[in-house]
Amino acid sequence: MKNSKDIINYINKIPKSELHLHIEGSLEPELMFKLSKRNKIEIPFKSIEEIKSAYNFSNLDSFLKIYYQGSNVLITEEDFFDLTWEYILRCKQDNIVHTEIFFDPQSHTERGIKFNTIINGIDKALKKANSEFGITSKIIMCFLRHLEEESCFDILKQALNHKDKIVGVGLDSSEKGNPPQKFKNLFEAAIKEGFVTVAHAGEEGPPEYIWDSLNLLKVKRIDHGVQCLKDKKLVETLIKKNIPLTVCPLSNIKLCVFDKLENHNLKKMLDKGLRVMVNSDDPAYFGGYLNTNLIETTKALNLSLEDVKILIQNSFKSSFLDESTKNSWLSKI
Repeated sequence: MKNSKDIINYINKIPKSELHLHIEGSLEPELMFKLSKRNKIEIPFKSIEEIKSAYNFSNLDSFLKIYYQGSNVLITEEDFFDLTWEYILRCKQDNIVHTEIFFDPQSHTERGIKFNTIINGIDKALKKANSEFGITSKIIMCFLRHLEEESCFDILKQALNHKDKIVGVGLDSSEKGNPPQKFKNLFEAAIKEGFVTVAHAGEEGPPEYIWDSLNLLKVKRIDHGVQCLKDKKLVETLIKKNIPLTVCPLSNIKLCVFDKLENHNLKKMLDKGLRVMVNSDDPAYFGGYLNTNLIETTKALNLSLEDVKILIQNSFKSSFLDESTKNSWLSKI
């Protein structure tokens, strides 16, 4: 690796932005255990070590099973505050100055947790992050694509009371068998209400899902998008329209999208001129927060300092920050 020590120092010190982070996916085993005891919720693990050993996934669905089990311990506003605050402390450690987090309200409302409980806990932690550390943030509400559109419309209705907190909507959960077209009407309604749209596409699903996310859901960003290289015309369109792709390398390895990090296609995407960046996705489950993702990917793909700079710049450029704030951070990279 080229000047590896210098590049790693640069990654650790430079201000960064993160655009693909599921707050429920930052639930560390220690906090899961603590909340299960606090709320007297039974989980199928007897120790922190047992939880960690269960984090061995063969695909997206095998991960989601444990992910939803973990979410069961989140009950009160305090729980959602604690969850978010722990991630914020990681942001401070990794020098993340801006983060745009996903949350999955349906995985909680389906268990009887009130929407207000979820959003208020998250929002209070993010406000504290800004006042104490100067970390800025945006909240994106994700719809679970394995559920029916009707259930998603109900959640959208509840989100309307929180437009001051929620900037956009996204689409996550099981990609295969749940194409974007299933949510065309939902996303049209969300756009009419003033929400920006993003969607997970081309992680395990085909390039067609990326096309449909662009054309039917009118998304501003594609989350993952690594399957785009299978379609030359799609790549040309993504470059022409400057569509950001929020790539999550360690997640892709953990969920067997690629067999090893050395075979990840991030460098190829970068070299083609696609607007890619690195993110941590569900870091508690996938073995690393943002800096770890950047460092491990840099080592595995032999990225240059210039490559790393472009990845970090792309993240700020693709954020939902205002232009003057973006430019202010970009001037520091």
